[in-house]
Amino acid sequence: MSPFHELVIPLPRPAPVASVQGTLALDLTARPDDAWPPPLATVHTLEPSERRQLEAWAHRFAQAAVEIAGGDRPVSQLLRWTAPDVYQDLARRAQLVRAAVARDTHAGRVQQVRPHVESVHTCWLADDVAEVSVRARHGHRSRAVALRFEKRSDRWIAVALEFA
Repeated sequence: MSPFHELVIPLPRPAPVASVQGTLALDLTARPDDAWPPPLATVHTLEPSERRQLEAWAHRFAQAAVEIAGGDRPVSQLLRWTAPDVYQDLARRAQLVRAAVARDTHAGRVQQVRPHVESVHTCWLADDVAEVSVRARHGHRSRAVALRFEKRSDRWIAVALEFA
């Protein structure tokens, strides 16, 4: 007599897990040349006051960017602090909002609720490169904005801007 009921199918023996899996052959084993933590050459030398200045400035920049994207502010106000492709993207977004409002004859304002930047978090990649994540509130909804700033000629420039 079999130890199993006839309706029970015995499970196969477990196969050993390889360190390289799947068709992409991703090698998950550690190598001795992988240095962690990173070398001390990546230590930042910016003063805390300089970091706070950029963080405060990034908050104001993000507030202006979400107002531009919503059509409440002219895009030309950020011309000096944006890379050309970021400026063009903001201008395109503002133009699309204006075109949508022009079709809607009942709208008095471009946006019924003005967006408000709720939080700004900065990640320093180098003394002259910072990435900023922003949470902006639009009424009861929130929206994420990601920015990358690079210092060029003693001025911070937004070189990347993404709305989510």
